[in-house]
Amino acid sequence: MLSTREHLFPTDFPPLTRAPLQTLQVNLGYRCNQQCLHCHVNAGPKRTETMSDDTARQVIDFLRRSGVGVLDITGGAPEMNACFRGLVIQARELGVHVIDRCNLTILQEPGYEDLAEFLADNDVEIVASLPCYLEENVDKQRGKGVFQSSIIGLQRLYALGYGNENSARVLNLVFNPQGPVLPPPQAALETDYRRMLGERYGIQFNHLFTITNMPILRFGSTLLSNGEFEPYLELLKQSHLDENLARVMCRSLISIDYLGYVFDCDFNQMLDMPVVDPDRHRLHISSLSTDQLSETPIQVGEHCYGCTAGQGSSCGGAFDG
Repeated sequence: MLSTREHLFPTDFPPLTRAPLQTLQVNLGYRCNQQCLHCHVNAGPKRTETMSDDTARQVIDFLRRSGVGVLDITGGAPEMNACFRGLVIQARELGVHVIDRCNLTILQEPGYEDLAEFLADNDVEIVASLPCYLEENVDKQRGKGVFQSSIIGLQRLYALGYGNENSARVLNLVFNPQGPVLPPPQAALETDYRRMLGERYGIQFNHLFTITNMPILRFGSTLLSNGEFEPYLELLKQSHLDENLARVMCRSLISIDYLGYVFDCDFNQMLDMPVVDPDRHRLHISSLSTDQLSETPIQVGEHCYGCTAGQGSSCGGAFDG
């Protein structure tokens, strides 16, 4: 796979300062039952990296001592990690709001038949990837049969109260563009999703998040192979808006990798850009304090323009959505 890292540094991206920490995003590993073209993690069925029980306990210990109110669990397919359910249960016992970044097809995999009910029983917010409401586009991006499996998963979740306006169980969908373009306006696309999914499949959801594809790992390698990397990066830079800097996710979020090391975001994690102390030692969740974070700068590269281009992009979608 072609490397994109050397194309992202040095950078003229503006410096960022941290705000109070609100969200702990934890990547449980890179194993996944899918292998999507747009994946910035390069996840897939053959990846073996996975979080250990000890590191999962350190995550809970940090939540307990820090008072951070949101645990955002991602992967790979995070549900494939043996620590996943224990993390959810213990975090909920602490009163922490839990988000599961779910690819939907995992709900149909053997051994995960009760996963939807588990998520519902623990009031886990689901952020589910569905990059289009058309079968052809989804299968092209994520693999043959993924769309139909995703629809079955969404229907199961809706039957459990997810996305229902009379239920507190939150279901948000995620759109990623098919190629090296910016996402369309989030609000208008959400209207289209609601109409198409409702009329065709009887599915409702709470919100649609549009997320810009990052020029790193699998997607970045595809851009390099097609000669599209530099034009895409230029598109991101030309579309940058200074007003988006105040709302980028790395100001109030940190990302933890499967070994427990601290990163400013999941993208920096994939580029091996850890948060370090003044002596250049990597920070680890086992001894992390929120005071330490206030002393460390947010590391930036050319890929950061993906979060500030156009309507902005974060794990919670567009800033003006």
